[in-house]
Amino acid sequence: MEQILTIKNILIYFIIINCIGFLSMLIDKQKAKKGAWRIPEKTLFIIAILGGSIGSIFGMYSFRHKTKKLKFSVGIPVIIVLQIMLILYLVKGNLTV
Repeated sequence: MEQILTIKNILIYFIIINCIGFLSMLIDKQKAKKGAWRIPEKTLFIIAILGGSIGSIFGMYSFRHKTKKLKFSVGIPVIIVLQIMLILYLVKGNLTV
């Protein structure tokens, strides 16, 4: 049976989810300008939590979207820090010295 959780597959996942995070900020900004239906903030945070936090923060500052909202300007960086801590913990747990 072929292993699913390979480094290659994990990297592909993170590239895709970060592109989704980036694009979701672009789409929401465009919709906000037009006064159209918006992407719920909950959805934007879920994308970030699922691994798209880097793309989300790049999108926030590239499009100047949600940067004045405290829960985004603080929340997304906090998610990034927690994800980095989790990755370091998982990597450290798999390394033997």
